[in-house]
Amino acid sequence: MTAPPASPAAQPNYLPMVEMRGVTKRFPGVIANDRVDLDVGQGSIHALLGENGAGKSTLMHILSGLYRPDAGQIRVEGREVAFSSPLDAIQTSIGMVHQHFMLVETQTVAENVVLGDRAQGFHVSRANIRDQVLMLGAESGLELDPDAYIWQLSVGERQRVEIVKMLHRGARLLILDEPTSVLTPQESTQLFTQMRQMTDQGRTLIFISHKLEEVMALADWITVLRGGRVQAHVRPRDTDRDELVRMMVGRPVMFDMKRPEVEPGAVRLALRGVCASSEQGEDALHEISLEVRAGEILGIAGVAGNGQRELAETITGLRSATRGEIRVNDQDMTGASSRQIIDAGVAYIPQDRQHTGTAPNVSLEDNLALKTYRTARGGYFINPAHHARVAAALLDEYAVVASSSKSPARLLSGGNLQKLILARELSGQHQVLVAESPTRGLDIGAIESVHEILLGQKSQGLAILLISEDLQEILTLSDRIAVIYEGGIMGIVDREDADVNGIGLMMAGARPAPESA
Repeated sequence: MTAPPASPAAQPNYLPMVEMRGVTKRFPGVIANDRVDLDVGQGSIHALLGENGAGKSTLMHILSGLYRPDAGQIRVEGREVAFSSPLDAIQTSIGMVHQHFMLVETQTVAENVVLGDRAQGFHVSRANIRDQVLMLGAESGLELDPDAYIWQLSVGERQRVEIVKMLHRGARLLILDEPTSVLTPQESTQLFTQMRQMTDQGRTLIFISHKLEEVMALADWITVLRGGRVQAHVRPRDTDRDELVRMMVGRPVMFDMKRPEVEPGAVRLALRGVCASSEQGEDALHEISLEVRAGEILGIAGVAGNGQRELAETITGLRSATRGEIRVNDQDMTGASSRQIIDAGVAYIPQDRQHTGTAPNVSLEDNLALKTYRTARGGYFINPAHHARVAAALLDEYAVVASSSKSPARLLSGGNLQKLILARELSGQHQVLVAESPTRGLDIGAIESVHEILLGQKSQGLAILLISEDLQEILTLSDRIAVIYEGGIMGIVDREDADVNGIGLMMAGARPAPESA
């Protein structure tokens, strides 16, 4: 019988902040958490690591009051608790900062900090709240202008507002869900400093992350989950990246993929001075000019919300360019429809997998046939048997877990839905691929597979425009890297000349200094 994983509770000088015992949470057809034990010591930084669907977020939603467990016990600072809502958790000094911020953009920082705080009563002293925001910011290293409006803030500053909001409500335990997923490298480094400053003041932090490097650098303890069960509690000094991945995935994963040496061929995709508007009629893209050649991956790096979605939609015919020219295989496709873009040989992996990438109420078979039914065998009539055979082969090849190929796409998990889109887009005849966050929502093993597929497509001469908020993914796959900021290209660098600090500065809006003659 395998011995239970070691725990922080077994260490000398351990002071418990959170003790979870036998926590189980079931959803229809799935056990998200299976008798999970978790110990988190006071004043520590504890990382939760695991594949997509391993149960990390569910466990933290239980601890923060969003879900109620089906079984198990939770103790906070030695006292057993049972939360019915996030308000109960906050009153027990537990606050969660979600990956997607919940702020009102038209209100100030101070107003957002007190929004929903019932302890304020009917009469709120603006001067008092303002002073509290300044004080909390100074204590935690999260300095903010309490009079600034949310819409004026950077993504990193908005995250600070969410954290200060929890601190204002007395949170001594903060749960951070993927806290660096929307930050530049410089903002991430700054956040790590602030996290350490908060633990120095006696607060406790639990953070969910898929970035092994930051987990190893920042955490005091790491808990690894797989399939809803705890695989190990380890200290960073007692493990390494490869061992963590083996515990997460159950097998070794190759991190440093060798990019095939391919001599770039003809220009397959070219943009010249392309501009486009947002849904609100504001400028979203400003004079975008770039080229992608056959056998090349051009990565688009940038913080979320700087025009990546508008760029992908403009290229693929989902959004009209207001100015400029788009050429595919030297054919002018400016203003072309999505169907014309597809016929020209452009495949598209969209960021929004549920509304743009799939038809959620349609079967997996029909979703896989959305781009080929007009040219598939059967003439004017759809051949169901043919589509069923093709779908079965693709579902098997891309390891899409589903009860049946006849089931609607909406029943798939996020990761499996993404793999369904990849199967459809990468199986067709195409010369250009626009890949927008192609590995979002996938576990480490699946990410490895997707990267292998993209590099394989590159070696076969596909021109790939890779748009990703994961800078490590951009650096791993790209031959050249273009940085986008507020809808404009700040600069384009060769992979060999790429500097993470320089790219991070461009992601924050600083143009590179011109090279001296």
